[in-house]
Amino acid sequence: MLSSRLLSRPFNAVWQAVNYRLSSTAFTQMKEIIDKELDSIKNAGTWKAERVITTPQAALIEVEGQSSKILNFCANNYLGLSSHPEVIAAGKRALDSHGAGLSSVRFICGTMDIHIQLEKKIAEFHSKDDAILYASCFDANAGLFEALLKPEDALFSDELNHASIIDGIRMCKAQKYRYKHLDMVDLESQLSSAKKARMRLIVSDGAFSMDGDVAPMKRIVELAEKYNALVFSDECHTTGFLGKTGRGIEEYCEIKGKVDIINSTLGKALGGAAGGYTASCNELTTLLRQRSRPYLFSNSLPPPVVCQASKVFDLLSGSSDLSEKLAQNTERFRSKMKAAGFKLSGETHPIVPVMLGDAKLASEIADEMLLKGIYVIGFSYPVVPKGKARIRVQVSAVHSTEDIDRCVDAFVSIGKSKGVIS
Repeated sequence: MLSSRLLSRPFNAVWQAVNYRLSSTAFTQMKEIIDKELDSIKNAGTWKAERVITTPQAALIEVEGQSSKILNFCANNYLGLSSHPEVIAAGKRALDSHGAGLSSVRFICGTMDIHIQLEKKIAEFHSKDDAILYASCFDANAGLFEALLKPEDALFSDELNHASIIDGIRMCKAQKYRYKHLDMVDLESQLSSAKKARMRLIVSDGAFSMDGDVAPMKRIVELAEKYNALVFSDECHTTGFLGKTGRGIEEYCEIKGKVDIINSTLGKALGGAAGGYTASCNELTTLLRQRSRPYLFSNSLPPPVVCQASKVFDLLSGSSDLSEKLAQNTERFRSKMKAAGFKLSGETHPIVPVMLGDAKLASEIADEMLLKGIYVIGFSYPVVPKGKARIRVQVSAVHSTEDIDRCVDAFVSIGKSKGVIS
């Protein structure tokens, strides 16, 4: 019942008062629900605090609350190009020549000459017909499967694929199969059970970001050929540095041209700014320009980001020095850590998970590493399985030999104090 005080007001004023009270109650209720959810995250030990960096992304950074610079061993800045002077200069020139942004999606008035030029460079880099740009690789993964696959198709996904792949798969109507991580016997078993599907697509990360292991893409391709399937690889953690010239999983596994669809990012090794893409045949990229929702309904990549990425591809096409340096740094770090007695995941990838098992131990070691000036992150359940807590170290080409050795020495000192190694 409305109070007589409210009823005495004009109708609009009454409605506004009632509406405010209802919305205020709903808003308060929402905040209470969220507070409980936030408490559960904290109690589960999965709260993600954000440290604030006050310098450009690099091997050595300044962080709020720290009195001195710290070594960064947790960035996706594999080649050190996030603050490369030529990349920065390309972005500045783009601001003058093409402006700050497009204020449009691609198909209305958001396509510039520099977008087309970058897409051509990406396609050439991966030896594909064409490429299509997205705001992120998350968007590229979200926009691919729904546009390509129908209920009569079948999709086979590694159980540890990235969250963006999983979300993209959820949106498509294809028959969905999940095979055990890197288990080619299980994959083949599932392929053999879906022979009646119109199209079959095997979906895998090229390299898995939590484990530092690389997909057995050569065997995946063999199974694809045997069962007339297509192959998709997410190359976010391979593009620019895996393989002799950094061409990714195809070069690394010596299967050039065998991966049908490549999705990757401009936001990791390739300058670290933003953006993602799909590289494949002309027919697929044309379909995505017509049907892929993240492409159709997201603003174009801003000119500085486009030109920075374009400069990165120029640098990579002219030299493989950075990828070679990264491989050397990775080998040095992995070999010295193994010699010290640490258990590591993966074999040759610059993502180096230091396996510790106990969640509290991983958190404590990460905190003590920071006190020694080394920035690393501990991961535990539910980000990784229970009992498999770890510290994920990420090596960069711009780390010096001294940086690598200092990081190892810090791990050894703390590891011995914690009883992890003897």
